[in-house]
Amino acid sequence: MYLKALEIQGFKSFPDKTVLNFGEDITAIVGPNGSGKSNISDAIRWVMGEQSSRTLRGSKMEDVIFGGTEKRSQVGFAQVTLVIDNTSHIFPMEESEVAVTRRYYRSGESEYYINRQAVRLRDVNELFMDTGMGHEGYSIIGQGRIDELLSAKSGDRRGVFEEAAGISKYRHRKEDSERKLQRTEENLLRINDKIAELELQVEPLRAQAETAKRYLILRDELRSLEVSLWIHQLSELHAGALRLQSDFEAAQRELAAANEALEALYRYTEQFGEKLAAADEEAEQLRGSVSALDGQIGERESEIAVMENGIAHHEADMARIENELNEQSARTENLQEQMDVKRARIEEIDASCAALARELEDLLRQAEKVSGRAGSIADEAEALRAKEALSVARAADVRTELSARRTDLQNIEERRAALLEEQAAVSARREETERGARESRAALEQAREERESVANVINGHHMRMESRKQKAKTAADQALKLTMERNAMESRIRLLDEMEKEYEGFSKAVRTVMQAAEQHTLRGVCGPVASLIHVEDRFTVAIEVALGAGMQNIVVRQEEDAKAAISYLKQRDAGRATFLPLSAMRGEELRERVQGESGFVGIASTLVQYDAQYDGIFKNLLGRTVVVEDLDCGIAMARKFGARFRIVTLDGQVMNRGGSMTGGSVSRSAGILSRANELERLRAQLGGLKERLLEAARVQEACERELTASQYELEVAESQKRQAEDAVLKLETEQGHYRVLLESIAANLENLAGELTALDGRREENQAACAQAEKDIAALEAEAAQLRESARERLSGQSDLQAQAGALTEQVSARKEETARLTAERDTTVHALEELEQLRAGMMSDRSEREARRQQCAREAEGLRGQIAEKEREIGELKTQGAALRARLEDLSRKKLELEAERTAKNRESREKNDAVLQLERETARLEQKRATSAMEEKQILDRLWDNYELSYEDARAQSMELESLPKTNRRIGELRREIGGLGTPNIGAIEEFDRINTRYEYLTGQRNDVEKAKEELQGVIDGITGEMERIFREQFAVINESFKQTFLELFGGGKATLELEDEEDILNCGVEIKVQPPGKTLKTISLLSGGEKAFVAIALYFAILQVHPTPFCVMDEIEAALDESNVVRYAKYMRRIAGKTQFIVITHRRGTMEEADVLYGVTMQERGVSRVLTINLNDMAKELKIED
Repeated sequence: MYLKALEIQGFKSFPDKTVLNFGEDITAIVGPNGSGKSNISDAIRWVMGEQSSRTLRGSKMEDVIFGGTEKRSQVGFAQVTLVIDNTSHIFPMEESEVAVTRRYYRSGESEYYINRQAVRLRDVNELFMDTGMGHEGYSIIGQGRIDELLSAKSGDRRGVFEEAAGISKYRHRKEDSERKLQRTEENLLRINDKIAELELQVEPLRAQAETAKRYLILRDELRSLEVSLWIHQLSELHAGALRLQSDFEAAQRELAAANEALEALYRYTEQFGEKLAAADEEAEQLRGSVSALDGQIGERESEIAVMENGIAHHEADMARIENELNEQSARTENLQEQMDVKRARIEEIDASCAALARELEDLLRQAEKVSGRAGSIADEAEALRAKEALSVARAADVRTELSARRTDLQNIEERRAALLEEQAAVSARREETERGARESRAALEQAREERESVANVINGHHMRMESRKQKAKTAADQALKLTMERNAMESRIRLLDEMEKEYEGFSKAVRTVMQAAEQHTLRGVCGPVASLIHVEDRFTVAIEVALGAGMQNIVVRQEEDAKAAISYLKQRDAGRATFLPLSAMRGEELRERVQGESGFVGIASTLVQYDAQYDGIFKNLLGRTVVVEDLDCGIAMARKFGARFRIVTLDGQVMNRGGSMTGGSVSRSAGILSRANELERLRAQLGGLKERLLEAARVQEACERELTASQYELEVAESQKRQAEDAVLKLETEQGHYRVLLESIAANLENLAGELTALDGRREENQAACAQAEKDIAALEAEAAQLRESARERLSGQSDLQAQAGALTEQVSARKEETARLTAERDTTVHALEELEQLRAGMMSDRSEREARRQQCAREAEGLRGQIAEKEREIGELKTQGAALRARLEDLSRKKLELEAERTAKNRESREKNDAVLQLERETARLEQKRATSAMEEKQILDRLWDNYELSYEDARAQSMELESLPKTNRRIGELRREIGGLGTPNIGAIEEFDRINTRYEYLTGQRNDVEKAKEELQGVIDGITGEMERIFREQFAVINESFKQTFLELFGGGKATLELEDEEDILNCGVEIKVQPPGKTLKTISLLSGGEKAFVAIALYFAILQVHPTPFCVMDEIEAALDESNVVRYAKYMRRIAGKTQFIVITHRRGTMEEADVLYGVTMQERGVSRVLTINLNDMAKELKIED
């Protein structure tokens, strides 16, 4: 049998699965310090059941799991499997291999397996027991085991010798038997207590049972007579009840029929209510639908109003353009008339000029003839006359031009006045239009500002709503958080309250006494000490330690109360408790003056709060205990005052009276005072938390109200925004109309201004021409007068010729003057006609533009009319729907009125039916009263039957008998009652109680005999095991001693060694002393040797044990580290010598040990924190070297 393999995964520095296979030779595990080679021996020790994390070189068991490195993360569990050869069947199993596995998780869960079957830790320990293996055996020898063997306490060495002697299994069996014996003795004690208690009850119960039996005989006779009498009375009552029942049923039938009719009326009336409610609901829905339709109609009418406004603007434009066109037509017709007049005048002038030319030609021919006769004087005079005529003609031409100019001036002034009047009217219209445009623009700006303002308000509402939503959410979250905190705190308080009520943490005896006191079974109980004081948190640990088990002491009023409580505990086998009677306890006070000492906190009794009536109790418990800051202050105080009183530090360390010290942990009762403090603190905090929760609820409610208000305000603002947008749209349309109108007016004014400018130019030109013409006429007339005077002087003697020539000259002059005047008038008229034609052409062009604009307005107006028609069609459909809904509403109203009228009629009928029902109910009630009286008498008898004998009518009638006579029966009933009264109050339960107690008494007596017999048998088993253990240990100890002497001699090369028991009379419990005498030295105990000698002696002892009781394998973890080289060689060679019996796995860094190994495992740490294993088979290498040689 040997260790075949070791599988490690996640254990310490082996995160990856690592398998070490071992042969039966010596295996050495080597590696530098810190590489993890000792973790292999720890893994073997751990898998065999080691529970001490300190032995495994850790602070807690979780430290055995690989904790991770800079490059690797930690793993979740550690697992080690030990595979052991079982061909020799040392283990009681049929398998040739046994695999033991242990797995440990970070959660603290452990799993054990043997051959992949889940087992308990106890099964693993029992498997390795008495084999030398296991965590208590000597199959794994490290520095810790060496230290145990070399311990100054000889008792610490026993475990190794017991395992080597093979009595570990016997010791476990003995301990199990002793525990069973202890439980048996405890059971026997409880049984004897119960038997003693039952013996006090049996005899009194026997007498009570006899009295109860006599009582039962008399009671049964009385019962038979009374039952028979009552059944007779019931029969008579029953006959009368049948008659009443018949009358009552008839009345009930009538009442039922009336009620049914009334119920039918009520149901029918309720249907009216349901119908009215349904009608109201339908009407409400219809009103909602009508309201919705009215809203849609209102929207479309609003749209139509906007469109009609647009049409009105277009029609106004068209009317204005039409007026302008009419005015233009009038002006054009006027111009046309003027042009026609001008053309007619030009034709007249042309005709007159032609006629004057012909007349002038005739006159000139006549004048030529006269001139020929007049001679030269006449010629001169004629020449002067001709010049005069020419001047007169020229003056006439100028006068004609002047007349034309003045006519033109008059026309210009008339046209100018008309244009000025039209310009004033257009300007007034422009001012009116501009005023309307300004007002519309101002309204538009105001509407836009209002829209922007409303938009800003909406944004503000949105922001406020978001803020309030967040605020409401925060308030809700806070309320939820506080609710959870409150629930957790209330849960904790309930738990602590329950623990307080159940006296959790107190002993069973304390709980039993306090429960009895609460049930008033025990009197005078004040409570346990821990429940009667209050301690600040700072002093809780110190006071708990100072009181210790005294916290569970029970305070009572008097010694008798304590005595009763002790008796109560004994009767119920509830354990033991200490009682502190107020009448007997006296307080103690500290006489030493310690108040000024360093670190002094206070006398313990002054640091707790309690009722004054318990002053003696707490001064007795705490009056001579001083609380200090720390251990140093306590030690100094104890030294100064000679340790005459007890000192406790705030962290629970104790300097006892007399000088002893206790520290490191608090007593088992620690936490009771802390629990009370926590409960008080939590209750105080709960009040504040509830106030905060109420405030949070108020805040949440306020936030929800604000949120609802914000939603309403937002809806109002949205409605205002829609209204503002409608107003802006309407005003923007109006602005467009005003803009087009103003552009038209501006164009008209521009045309008028251009025409006025042209007229002003023509007027100035004509005025200048008239002024020049007047000057020219005056000069020409002066010239003609002078020539005429000269000609008269020349022709004074030729009167006839002169007269004739003068007449002809005047006629010629008149004709030429007329011709010149007409020619000038024609030129002026032609020029005026050209200007009028230009003006007419301009007006015709402007008319085309206005016609195009009017057609555009007409088209747009027609489009709007089409849209209006569509909207009006939709409105008509909506109105039709609304009319249908309103008609339905009217139908519902009429229906409701009809239903109301019908319900009123039915209500009247119901009242009449109800009066009839009331009359029938009164009759039924009268009969019911009679029946009730009869039933009451019957019930009283039935109640007596049940109350007295728990009999129903049927059972009583079955048990009744015929009565001879009623008077005789009544007399006998009286006699029986008197006799029963003479017996007093018998305890009927005594019969059954006596049977039960007597049966239990006999049962417990038999059980006591069985338990006493089992006790004797267990004692015999223990004595047998003890004797066998003493025999085996004595024999094996002698063998081990002899082996140790021989091994010591061989390893040390001489000297002496022996093992001695400290007490031969108690060999199973005494220590083992090791005495050795190295060569050249005197005999001494092991504690007097040097470090190297101690280690070598321990090695010699282990080798001696292995010689006597070899283990299948032995792991040695650097136990030769303290030896010198020569002793290492001896150690290695001796190990080689016994390697045939035991497989050795040696963890070492000594060369001598390595040289004796057959296989080397090298442990390295190439990756920081991660161990790896390399294998070298030295035997195979030696064979290869031999072959090469």
